Amino acid sequence: MLILIVAATKFEVAPLVNQLGNKVDVLITGAGMVPTAFGMARQLSHHTYDLVVNLGIAGSFDRSFNLGEVLEITEDTFAELGAQDDEAFIPIDSLGFGESTFIPTTSLEQVYPNFFLKKAKAITVNTVHGHEPSIQKVQQRLYPQLESMEGAAFFYACRQMNVPGIQIRAVSNYVEKRNREAWNIGLAIKNLNTFAIDLVSQIINT
Repeated sequence: MLILIVAATKFEVAPLVNQLGNKVDVLITGAGMVPTAFGMARQLSHHTYDLVVNLGIAGSFDRSFNLGEVLEITEDTFAELGAQDDEAFIPIDSLGFGESTFIPTTSLEQVYPNFFLKKAKAITVNTVHGHEPSIQKVQQRLYPQLESMEGAAFFYACRQMNVPGIQIRAVSNYVEKRNREAWNIGLAIKNLNTFAIDLVSQIINT
């Protein structure tokens, strides 16, 4: 099986690359929606894959998730794509100009049924939240559990290019007023890569 690993930054997947880099292709897109969509379109235009896996860390709105917990994203929304109408927000769907919410083109259960992760609903943002009023507004509007800067763009690209793709993220911090001392990026990356290495190893050895 030909597998493409997609990540925003090298350090998020460094352990996997060090162990399995000769057995899978790895695309480092850079952070954000535009680099992710462009990088995937370029890569998938020239290569065919049986599975594309987006790996990364994320902030969690949901305090029931532990720092370092690894989750499968089953829905992702471009949270800022739309128009402001005074205090109200009109999503692009309501404007009639496109879609804002996307789902994966396959699932972990379909890819390898022996693996299980908790499921989470995410949003994709240009600006990660760190201001309590804006956090409350987006929670009231979209009820997200996680946020990243790439996820919905990944799902969009997979759908447009007609490839099976899943998004796996590990919680590095809670969404709150910016407080780096409360983050645990190291644990999130460790757990994310431990899971991903196990999953990919099982798939390619099956």
